[in-house]
Amino acid sequence: MVKIERSKIRKAFDRGACRYEDIVIVQKLVIERLLSNLAKASLYQDPRRILDVGAGTGMLLRSLRMHYPDAFLAGVDLAPGMGAAATGSTQVEGQVFYVEGDAENLPFADESFDLVVSTSAFQWLTVLENAFSEAKRVLAPGGTFLFALFGEGTLHELKSSYRSALIAEKATGKDRSHAFFTPETVAKNLAEHGFSEISVENCSEKEYYPDVPAFLRALKGIGAGTPASLPSEGLGGRRVITRMTEVYQRDFLDERGVPVTYEVIYGKGVKV
Repeated sequence: MVKIERSKIRKAFDRGACRYEDIVIVQKLVIERLLSNLAKASLYQDPRRILDVGAGTGMLLRSLRMHYPDAFLAGVDLAPGMGAAATGSTQVEGQVFYVEGDAENLPFADESFDLVVSTSAFQWLTVLENAFSEAKRVLAPGGTFLFALFGEGTLHELKSSYRSALIAEKATGKDRSHAFFTPETVAKNLAEHGFSEISVENCSEKEYYPDVPAFLRALKGIGAGTPASLPSEGLGGRRVITRMTEVYQRDFLDERGVPVTYEVIYGKGVKV
């Protein structure tokens, strides 16, 4: 598994912060479904203290403020640019305590929250163990951990086309594709950390773009170009990118455009 460099993630998402909400599609759908899951379970109806891990520009925090106007809300994100965007976007809806920090080393005391949530963030971690351990640590007994992350089926069209291009260019040794997590890995980690009432489910979402370059620009625009294993000069060179684009459009283009698949894994656990 390729180790993701924190500094590169921070810089990439810093650059994408100002355009993030204008570009993302699936990430907004994920937030809507997580909120729906939240509303269905009476267990979550009255959390007094809520933490959003990988809070980004504050999209989920704004919705949580509407649902829980009296709750203390906190957000943490690795990228300072995301935090700056979130601070500006949440001022109208009410005060949110927002800090720069790492999901694997949360800057909060033990048992500080009744509900810990996260969307579209944990997939950039090399392992889940540390983040899950930290989520459990900051939860009060009886508190709930509710999250969504992108699974192994995510960007499968891109990864398949990229690997075909590497083979064609005799550059397979340069494949540094990021390995997304499986539902089984997510469930295993929740169980190993002693969470109860564990629930893990997955589904697929699709976006369509007019062509591959438009998709790659969007991916880079939100800051996901580097951690998403986007082919670059350093990974395969210009010939690999050109070949990958040709393969992608040849194998996947249809009347709707170029498809981009995201496997979304939704997880839940309760701290005993």
